[in-house]
Amino acid sequence: MYKLYYYPNNASLAPHFLLHHMGLKYELLLVDKKSNSQKSPEYLKLNPVGRIPTLIDDGTAIFESPAICVHLCEQHPEYELIPKLGSKERPLFFQWLAYLNNTLQAELMVRYYPHRHTNDESTIPNVVAAQDDRIADALAVIDAQLEGKQYLLGDSITACDFFLFMLSEWSLPITKSPLHFEHLAAYLKRLSEHPTIRAVCELEGIDLIPFE
Repeated sequence: MYKLYYYPNNASLAPHFLLHHMGLKYELLLVDKKSNSQKSPEYLKLNPVGRIPTLIDDGTAIFESPAICVHLCEQHPEYELIPKLGSKERPLFFQWLAYLNNTLQAELMVRYYPHRHTNDESTIPNVVAAQDDRIADALAVIDAQLEGKQYLLGDSITACDFFLFMLSEWSLPITKSPLHFEHLAAYLKRLSEHPTIRAVCELEGIDLIPFE
Protein backbone atom coordinates (compact mmCIF):
# COMPACT_ATOMS: atom_id res chain seq x y z
CA MET A 1 0.00 0.00 0.00
CA TYR A 2 1.22 3.48 -0.86
CA LYS A 3 1.33 6.22 1.75
CA LEU A 4 0.88 9.82 0.62
CA TYR A 5 1.81 12.63 2.98
CA TYR A 6 -0.49 15.43 1.89
CA TYR A 7 -2.17 18.70 2.72
CA PRO A 8 -5.44 19.79 1.06
CA ASN A 9 -5.03 21.71 -2.18
CA ASN A 10 -1.25 21.45 -1.98
CA ALA A 11 1.25 19.94 -4.43
CA SER A 12 0.08 16.56 -3.17
CA LEU A 13 -3.14 17.05 -5.12
CA ALA A 14 -1.78 15.75 -8.44
CA PRO A 15 -0.43 12.48 -6.93
CA HIS A 16 -3.71 12.13 -5.04
CA PHE A 17 -5.59 12.37 -8.35
CA LEU A 18 -3.40 9.62 -9.83
CA LEU A 19 -3.74 7.26 -6.89
CA HIS A 20 -7.51 7.62 -7.00
CA HIS A 21 -7.79 7.42 -10.78
CA MET A 22 -5.79 4.19 -10.92
CA GLY A 23 -7.75 2.67 -8.06
CA LEU A 24 -4.58 1.94 -6.11
CA LYS A 25 -4.48 1.08 -2.44
CA TYR A 26 -3.17 4.07 -0.52
CA GLU A 27 -3.27 5.79 2.83
CA LEU A 28 -3.48 9.56 3.21
CA LEU A 29 -1.36 11.03 6.00
CA LEU A 30 -2.10 14.67 6.78
CA VAL A 31 0.88 16.97 7.24
CA ASP A 32 -0.46 19.96 9.15
CA LYS A 33 1.06 23.03 7.51
CA LYS A 34 -0.69 25.27 10.01
CA SER A 35 1.59 23.92 12.72
CA ASN A 36 4.56 23.71 10.33
CA SER A 37 4.66 19.92 10.63
CA GLN A 38 6.50 19.64 7.32
CA LYS A 39 9.54 21.06 9.11
CA SER A 40 9.40 18.60 12.00
CA PRO A 41 12.41 16.32 12.56
CA GLU A 42 10.26 13.26 11.86
CA TYR A 43 9.06 14.54 8.51
CA LEU A 44 12.48 15.86 7.49
CA LYS A 45 13.82 12.32 7.78
CA LEU A 46 11.49 11.41 4.93
CA ASN A 47 11.69 14.65 2.98
CA PRO A 48 14.83 16.69 3.74
CA VAL A 49 13.52 19.78 1.94
CA GLY A 50 10.49 19.93 4.24
CA ARG A 51 7.86 20.25 1.55
CA ILE A 52 4.65 18.40 0.69
CA PRO A 53 4.09 15.80 -0.75
CA THR A 54 6.05 12.69 0.10
CA LEU A 55 5.12 9.25 -1.18
CA ILE A 56 6.18 6.08 0.62
CA ASP A 57 6.44 3.08 -1.68
CA ASP A 58 7.55 -0.13 0.00
CA GLY A 59 9.69 1.79 2.49
CA THR A 60 11.19 4.20 -0.05
CA ALA A 61 10.39 7.88 0.42
CA ILE A 62 9.95 9.91 -2.78
CA PHE A 63 9.46 13.66 -2.79
CA GLU A 64 8.70 16.31 -5.45
CA SER A 65 5.23 16.06 -6.96
CA PRO A 66 6.30 15.54 -10.63
CA ALA A 67 8.68 12.74 -9.62
CA ILE A 68 5.92 11.03 -7.65
CA CYS A 69 3.55 11.34 -10.61
CA VAL A 70 6.05 9.83 -13.03
CA HIS A 71 6.84 7.02 -10.58
CA LEU A 72 3.19 6.10 -10.16
CA CYS A 73 2.60 6.15 -13.91
CA GLU A 74 5.62 3.95 -14.61
CA GLN A 75 4.76 1.53 -11.83
CA HIS A 76 1.31 1.09 -13.33
CA PRO A 77 1.68 1.47 -17.12
CA GLU A 78 -1.57 -0.40 -17.74
CA TYR A 79 -3.47 2.81 -16.93
CA GLU A 80 -1.68 4.60 -19.80
CA LEU A 81 -1.21 7.89 -17.94
CA ILE A 82 2.27 8.22 -19.45
CA PRO A 83 3.04 7.50 -23.13
CA LYS A 84 4.92 4.31 -23.88
CA LEU A 85 8.72 4.23 -24.06
CA GLY A 86 9.76 4.99 -27.62
CA SER A 87 6.52 6.71 -28.59
CA LYS A 88 6.58 10.19 -30.13
CA GLU A 89 4.31 11.43 -27.37
CA ARG A 90 6.64 10.43 -24.52
CA PRO A 91 9.10 13.34 -24.85
CA LEU A 92 6.13 15.71 -25.16
CA PHE A 93 4.79 14.34 -21.88
CA PHE A 94 8.03 15.23 -20.13
CA GLN A 95 8.20 18.55 -21.95
CA TRP A 96 4.80 19.65 -20.65
CA LEU A 97 5.27 18.22 -17.16
CA ALA A 98 8.57 20.11 -16.93
CA TYR A 99 6.92 23.28 -18.23
CA LEU A 100 4.10 23.02 -15.73
CA ASN A 101 6.50 22.46 -12.84
CA ASN A 102 9.42 24.68 -13.82
CA THR A 103 7.46 27.58 -15.32
CA LEU A 104 3.84 27.80 -14.22
CA GLN A 105 4.26 26.35 -10.73
CA ALA A 106 7.50 28.25 -10.15
CA GLU A 107 5.83 31.54 -11.08
CA LEU A 108 2.88 30.75 -8.82
CA MET A 109 5.23 30.12 -5.90
CA VAL A 110 6.81 33.55 -6.32
CA ARG A 111 3.36 35.11 -6.57
CA TYR A 112 2.06 33.51 -3.38
CA TYR A 113 5.31 33.81 -1.39
CA PRO A 114 6.66 37.18 -2.60
CA HIS A 115 8.36 37.90 0.72
CA ARG A 116 10.86 35.16 -0.13
CA HIS A 117 11.97 37.08 -3.20
CA THR A 118 12.61 40.56 -1.86
CA ASN A 119 14.27 42.10 1.18
CA ASP A 120 12.11 45.22 0.89
CA GLU A 121 8.47 44.66 1.88
CA SER A 122 7.40 47.82 0.10
CA THR A 123 8.13 46.10 -3.23
CA ILE A 124 5.82 43.13 -2.56
CA PRO A 125 2.81 44.62 -4.43
CA ASN A 126 5.06 45.12 -7.46
CA VAL A 127 6.30 41.52 -7.26
CA VAL A 128 2.71 40.23 -7.12
CA ALA A 129 1.62 42.39 -10.07
CA ALA A 130 4.59 41.29 -12.14
CA GLN A 131 3.91 37.66 -11.34
CA ASP A 132 0.29 37.98 -12.43
CA ASP A 133 1.60 39.02 -15.85
CA ARG A 134 4.12 36.19 -15.99
CA ILE A 135 1.51 33.60 -14.96
CA ALA A 136 -0.88 34.91 -17.61
CA ASP A 137 1.87 34.50 -20.20
CA ALA A 138 2.40 30.89 -19.12
CA LEU A 139 -1.33 30.19 -19.25
CA ALA A 140 -1.50 31.65 -22.76
CA VAL A 141 1.10 29.12 -23.95
CA ILE A 142 -1.00 26.29 -22.50
CA ASP A 143 -4.18 27.73 -24.01
CA ALA A 144 -2.60 27.68 -27.46
CA GLN A 145 -1.52 24.06 -26.96
CA LEU A 146 -5.09 23.06 -26.09
CA GLU A 147 -6.65 24.43 -29.27
CA GLY A 148 -8.36 21.55 -31.05
CA LYS A 149 -7.33 19.05 -28.36
CA GLN A 150 -9.34 17.17 -25.78
CA TYR A 151 -6.35 16.90 -23.43
CA LEU A 152 -2.91 18.47 -23.22
CA LEU A 153 -1.25 15.78 -25.36
CA GLY A 154 -4.21 15.01 -27.59
CA ASP A 155 -7.09 12.58 -27.26
CA SER A 156 -6.02 10.70 -24.11
CA ILE A 157 -5.78 11.92 -20.54
CA THR A 158 -2.33 11.74 -18.93
CA ALA A 159 -0.77 12.69 -15.63
CA CYS A 160 -0.01 16.09 -17.18
CA ASP A 161 -3.72 16.87 -17.23
CA PHE A 162 -4.17 16.12 -13.55
CA PHE A 163 -1.07 18.23 -12.78
CA LEU A 164 -2.40 21.09 -14.91
CA PHE A 165 -5.78 21.01 -13.19
CA MET A 166 -4.03 21.35 -9.82
CA LEU A 167 -2.08 24.41 -10.98
CA SER A 168 -5.10 25.92 -12.71
CA GLU A 169 -7.05 25.75 -9.46
CA TRP A 170 -4.22 27.60 -7.76
CA SER A 171 -4.30 30.19 -10.55
CA LEU A 172 -7.94 31.21 -10.11
CA PRO A 173 -7.14 34.35 -8.02
CA ILE A 174 -4.71 35.64 -10.67
CA THR A 175 -5.83 38.85 -12.43
CA LYS A 176 -6.08 36.99 -15.75
CA SER A 177 -7.13 33.58 -14.47
CA PRO A 178 -7.24 30.36 -16.52
CA LEU A 179 -10.95 31.01 -17.10
CA HIS A 180 -10.07 34.05 -19.23
CA PHE A 181 -8.62 31.75 -21.91
CA GLU A 182 -11.08 30.16 -24.33
CA HIS A 183 -9.51 26.73 -24.84
CA LEU A 184 -8.17 26.40 -21.31
CA ALA A 185 -11.51 27.36 -19.74
CA ALA A 186 -13.41 24.77 -21.82
CA TYR A 187 -10.79 22.14 -20.99
CA LEU A 188 -11.01 22.85 -17.28
CA LYS A 189 -14.79 22.63 -17.37
CA ARG A 190 -14.50 19.16 -18.92
CA LEU A 191 -11.93 18.07 -16.37
CA SER A 192 -13.97 19.39 -13.46
CA GLU A 193 -16.61 16.84 -14.43
CA HIS A 194 -14.15 13.93 -14.35
CA PRO A 195 -15.15 11.43 -11.62
CA THR A 196 -11.67 11.34 -10.07
CA ILE A 197 -11.33 15.11 -9.91
CA ARG A 198 -14.80 15.45 -8.41
CA ALA A 199 -14.15 12.75 -5.79
CA VAL A 200 -10.71 13.96 -4.72
CA CYS A 201 -11.74 17.62 -4.64
CA GLU A 202 -14.71 16.73 -2.47
CA LEU A 203 -12.43 14.84 -0.09
CA GLU A 204 -9.95 17.74 0.06
CA GLY A 205 -12.66 20.41 0.32
CA ILE A 206 -11.87 22.09 -3.03
CA ASP A 207 -14.70 24.06 -4.62
CA LEU A 208 -15.27 23.19 -8.29
CA ILE A 209 -18.07 25.69 -8.85
CA PRO A 210 -15.77 28.24 -10.57
CA PHE A 211 -15.12 25.74 -13.37
CA GLU A 212 -18.78 25.02 -14.10
